Amino acid sequence: MNNIAIGLLIPLLGTVLGSGMVFFLRKEMGALTQKALLGFASGVMIAAGVWSLIMPSIEMATQQGTIPWVPAAVGFLLGIAFLLTLDSIIPHLHINDDEPEGMKAHLKKSTMLVLAVTLHNIPEGMAVGVVFAGAMMENSTVSMAGAIALAIGIAIQNFPEGAIISMPLKSNGMSKGKAFLYGGLSGVVEPIAAIVTILLADLVVPVLPYLLSFAAGAMIYVVVEELIPESQSGEHSNIGTIGVAIGFVIMMILDVALG
Repeated sequence: MNNIAIGLLIPLLGTVLGSGMVFFLRKEMGALTQKALLGFASGVMIAAGVWSLIMPSIEMATQQGTIPWVPAAVGFLLGIAFLLTLDSIIPHLHINDDEPEGMKAHLKKSTMLVLAVTLHNIPEGMAVGVVFAGAMMENSTVSMAGAIALAIGIAIQNFPEGAIISMPLKSNGMSKGKAFLYGGLSGVVEPIAAIVTILLADLVVPVLPYLLSFAAGAMIYVVVEELIPESQSGEHSNIGTIGVAIGFVIMMILDVALG
């Protein structure tokens, strides 16, 4: 249980440490740095979706005697639909945008920036939770080492996300301490989503392959809808592409080496 508790908190630690960069960096991150970090986060999430979620979903469905691709396909599409719904409902603002998305609400710009990152963190928390749920079950295709690898990978990509949210908040006039607090709080949703997912998976073991691919779909939605477009906007889009490649390879190595 100690390994699970630590594993669930590792991604949050990445966000908190990244938010802490507000105390060390004097100026807001440059456009090139942001593009590289957004691309890196995209690569990590794509690799995690494939190696840590979809492939175990297919293997687990095979063990259960069901058609292997059904849980992967159905869960993936439901995950896309779930994030699409949240994206349409929750008011949020992306860093380089002027117009907020979601339902109209009279919220501060800083609050909507935090909500945008929080929305990203929900599928990441679900992914960590469902993988740990799989690792806890006997005869599972998911190992505890693989679950830890995913948690570390998510933490690595959460580090730049934490910095990307706290630095603009400071640039908009917020104190360093408050910007750090807001950035850190955006990651709290991850362990919460992970715990809820573990509880659900424990109640309904047969649907675990669906939950794995559901988390993958939710993560890929965030990548395609927000992270990659933001990393490719304006000039020097190749920096974002390089970031994707590096993030993908690092997460793939982590999963294969530790999984």
